Amino acid sequence: MFVTVDGWPTAPRKRWPLARLACLLAGAVLLADGLVLMSMGLFSMGVTVPGALGLGLCLLAWRWQALQAWRKRSPWGRRLWRAGWLLLLAWVASVGLFWNALAGQVQAFNAAAGEVPLKAIIVLGSGTPNGQPSPALRARLDKARELAAAHPAAWVVVSGGVDFGETASEGRIMGDYLRAQGMAAGRILQEERSTSTELNLRYSLPLLQARGLGLDSPVAVVTSDFHTVRAQRIARKIGYTQSVVAAAPTPLYLRYNAWLREYFATASSWVLREV
Repeated sequence: MFVTVDGWPTAPRKRWPLARLACLLAGAVLLADGLVLMSMGLFSMGVTVPGALGLGLCLLAWRWQALQAWRKRSPWGRRLWRAGWLLLLAWVASVGLFWNALAGQVQAFNAAAGEVPLKAIIVLGSGTPNGQPSPALRARLDKARELAAAHPAAWVVVSGGVDFGETASEGRIMGDYLRAQGMAAGRILQEERSTSTELNLRYSLPLLQARGLGLDSPVAVVTSDFHTVRAQRIARKIGYTQSVVAAAPTPLYLRYNAWLREYFATASSWVLREV
């Protein structure tokens, strides 16, 4: 149906298909998410993959008509189009299943941590931008404070070496934070050499052994919720037979990116047989 402008007929405006609009909206959200976090210095797979996917969806929306024309005139085009969407949906479904399983594990870990008579609490290090605990690290330290209050005789080990570009170790910064929050300095043990989860746990062991504890002592490993499953596997691989994991919540602005990063990290660990 034609409409008229000042008495002259004009062709009707074509509406964008819902699929094209969905691609544009989803792409814009994912691209913005990736760009904002990358501007904050975060470049993990959990950030770059959504950013790249968002850019791809925006480009798809921009070239929608040309791609539809190619798909209609090429049998291979139709197959590739269908296969591409099926692969994307299958991947999204696998991420959803992983997140659901991880959420169940986090609940189980926290329940178990509340039932064990802990002798020590090991807090795994994380980022310390400008010499201060990152939001994720503060959440871990606050979780450790909660456990320490429930187990007043437990030692608290803060574990982490020197960040790239920093001069103070994560262990020292974490210890300073806990002391500033009122924790007794005498129960805080600082491990300041480690650069990975495995080294966090290995280098913390001599500090515990010097206090009469060992691999068979009930120990809580405090880390971010997304990292709990791998942290427990690494602890058991090292030989912590009575370890439990306590999950600290990941800040909301980073939560889904961090959980996606863990999806890739878990897949990588499985392929490389690291844990």
